Amino acid sequence: MVNSGDDEAAPVLELISIGRSSVDLYGQQIGTKLEDVASFSKAVGGCPSNIAIGTSRLGLRTGLITRVGDEQMGRFIREQMVREGVNVTGIVTDAERLTALVLLGIENDAAFPMIFYRENCADMALEETDIDEAFVAGAGAVLVSGTHFSKANTEAAQKKAIRIAKAHGRKVIFDIDYRPNLWGLAGHSAGDSRYVASDYVTSKLKPVLADCDLIVGTEEEVLIAAGQSDLVAALRAIRAVSDGLIVLKRGPMGCIVYEGEIPDDLEEGIVGTGFPIEVFNVLGAGDSFMSGFLRGWLRGETHNVSATWANACGAFAVSRLLCSPEIPTFAELQYFLTNGSPEKALRKDEAINHLHRATTRRIEQPRLMALAIDHRSQLEEMAAAAGRDGAAISAFKLLAVQAATKIARGRAGFGMLLDDKYGREALFSAQKQGFWIGKPFEEPGSRPLRFEFSQDAGSRLIDWHIDHCIKVLCFYHPDDEPDLKTAQIEKLGSLQEAARTVGRELLIEIIAGKHGVLEQDTLPRALDELYQAGLKPDWWKLEPQASPAAWQEIDATIEQHDPWCRGVVLLGLDAPMAELEAGFAAAQVARSVKGFAVGRTIFGEAARSWLAGTMSDAQAIDDMAKRFEALTLVWERVAGQVAA
Repeated sequence: MVNSGDDEAAPVLELISIGRSSVDLYGQQIGTKLEDVASFSKAVGGCPSNIAIGTSRLGLRTGLITRVGDEQMGRFIREQMVREGVNVTGIVTDAERLTALVLLGIENDAAFPMIFYRENCADMALEETDIDEAFVAGAGAVLVSGTHFSKANTEAAQKKAIRIAKAHGRKVIFDIDYRPNLWGLAGHSAGDSRYVASDYVTSKLKPVLADCDLIVGTEEEVLIAAGQSDLVAALRAIRAVSDGLIVLKRGPMGCIVYEGEIPDDLEEGIVGTGFPIEVFNVLGAGDSFMSGFLRGWLRGETHNVSATWANACGAFAVSRLLCSPEIPTFAELQYFLTNGSPEKALRKDEAINHLHRATTRRIEQPRLMALAIDHRSQLEEMAAAAGRDGAAISAFKLLAVQAATKIARGRAGFGMLLDDKYGREALFSAQKQGFWIGKPFEEPGSRPLRFEFSQDAGSRLIDWHIDHCIKVLCFYHPDDEPDLKTAQIEKLGSLQEAARTVGRELLIEIIAGKHGVLEQDTLPRALDELYQAGLKPDWWKLEPQASPAAWQEIDATIEQHDPWCRGVVLLGLDAPMAELEAGFAAAQVARSVKGFAVGRTIFGEAARSWLAGTMSDAQAIDDMAKRFEALTLVWERVAGQVAA
């Protein structure tokens, strides 16, 4: 290795974190002993992994070095890191060991029991050969964590990373991250233990301090790293061996930053603005805090700003249930710092929650071209006319998936609308193709709106695939009777609440023209009323408009009420191709229009012929594929995505 010089290449990444990577299983029943928890939420966990996600959400270019098992939980971690924008070059797949698991619960506001399943786990098998010099040298800073100094192989790996970072003039960050249980100092049931004095632990942590540019820890972590029993003495012991910045985390009291000598009065350090909020769950708060501090410190903000951002991020974490999923995005953080919140429990702030959902969506979807075959009543009528039953409808929907697959060819931006009444097997098939999938929720033709199967939306959604979008069709005209509109809005509101509770996206399809005159201002008025009532779906599905001016009004309405809306897809209403093309062209003035979800124009003729026995499977697939392809080419042409 050579020392840093003027010609040292600028870092590609701003931060690489090293260490634990687990799957956290959080008990969903609050105020319950872990023994009595009945269901769990799954999330990426482990201090360095949480920080990698948190800093990426806050805008840093971040990577992670760890090991995961060659199984579903390991793949989940890797896939989630990719979704979060974290560089996964340093994640090693370990074929011999399982990914670590952690079971956690919230028994009350002071008891957070947890069990670590980390016997011979993958991340603790990290070794020196897993540390690639070019990868580490390509980051502006490297974060090492306390637990990975507890074993010889992981200690050697982190020390190698420190040597590389220093040789290339990079910064070294130490998150003390002390958990006695992970050093073998507490029993399996004491996973939430925060402090056990240990000369051995100190002997492993204290030598690291001299190489660090930033040292972060709680009061207990500072004590163990320094090997002292008095906090002032501990901070001074650290300062005696390190010129690095010291950040003392103090839970609900925020933090204090120490640049130089440690004062007699610890309050004389740099104190960031604190945020009085309700403490719901302290697990993961330190990782969110660290993410906020690093966003400021690595981008050259003042220590006061960095500390304020850290405190705010910590406040978000303690007010929510999970760890990494609850860390705010930079847009969310800035909104909170600018506007504050009327809620002491931030998880109850609807504006912030909406912003959090919108800026942490799992999959980007800048355009959407969907074959809609979620139709039930129309296909039932066709089948009855041909003397066929529901099994035939199900078989035909499988053919539609094959048709869509022929056109999509694995490309992004394609999707399907499919139901779980006749489309169960088709849904399985479409899922394998990587399609965006929307599933209908309404009772076909209902006005006022009713849900299909059950009016209890939450119980129906609980077993849905995490990426399946709820599609609900509502016949709504702004000139409808007030009582009807109130009923429609209340029904849509109950579905939106259920969707948010279980973490599913929502597409609201509005058809106004079937029960009233469709004028230039009809849909803008309808959307304005629905937004005013508190509805903020991820998607709208709307009728084509006759003029660009109507779309400009729709665009302005969406932008005014919800600039984070994914956008609008156009419906077809069994219109001929030429009419759809005109509608597509008129919509191009609207930034919010992202594509289409069209059904009978594509599948109608094939369905009637196939159900009547005059068209073979292959012919039906070919007919639908040709129509779908023609529609996608029209969309791409009018949208300017390919040459006319």
